[in-house]
Amino acid sequence: MNKTTYNVAKMDCPSEEQLIRMKLADKQDIEQLHFDIPNRKVTVLHNGDAEPITRALADLRLDSRLLETEDADLAELTEEAPRDRRLLLTVLAINGFFFTLEVLAGILADSMGLVADALDMLADALVYGLALYAVSKAVSAQKKVARISGYLQLILAAGGLVEVVRRFITGEALPDFGLMVGVSLLALIGNSMCLYLLRREKSDKAHMQASEIFTSNDIIVNLGVILAGGLVYLTGSSYPDLIIGLAIFVVVARGAFRIFQLSR
Repeated sequence: MNKTTYNVAKMDCPSEEQLIRMKLADKQDIEQLHFDIPNRKVTVLHNGDAEPITRALADLRLDSRLLETEDADLAELTEEAPRDRRLLLTVLAINGFFFTLEVLAGILADSMGLVADALDMLADALVYGLALYAVSKAVSAQKKVARISGYLQLILAAGGLVEVVRRFITGEALPDFGLMVGVSLLALIGNSMCLYLLRREKSDKAHMQASEIFTSNDIIVNLGVILAGGLVYLTGSSYPDLIIGLAIFVVVARGAFRIFQLSR
């Protein structure tokens, strides 16, 4: 058993982690993958030579570089703890709930910022769901789910971008900034709870680190929508809401294209 460690310079979010997992899914010699996203490192426990793994990672064009290969003790192979799965399901449920809340509130408040934030929550839920579903599934099933998730995410993002552009051109009514801020505060509390639960585990496992980073990004998005709501109130203009919505939709669309890479 060998343990090979790579530096992957462009691995900065869970999308790249899932991309690497899919790329290496058909490598029969791989026993386990460990991801350290903050430090841009991937550790592969495998049998045989590391060259096929190195070539596969190079194909992804994520600036991967082999750091070292050493003998690995079989004791390093560990099973995913059931509590990790329960925690991820909890985070998934919270994301699903706030997606529903924010999309309804966004429609009522006439706020593209809230709708975009809801879509960001949905994008997170899709990635969490994909990661959970992919366990013990065939590679073909994983790729099918990836394609479906990517298409759904891209369609929603494209629709949102078109609506933002339309509102820029036609000049819509002022959004309900009170509802914007109130619902975003609730979402901020929900994401903060998720982040607390994830950090409390102090796990160094790939999917847990990925979930923590995703949730941290969600908190930044929530703060952006709250700021936009405040600017709508201060300026009496809908432009802050449209600008934050545009920025979030672009991020979600970018994530959709990354998901398409998973299904290759």
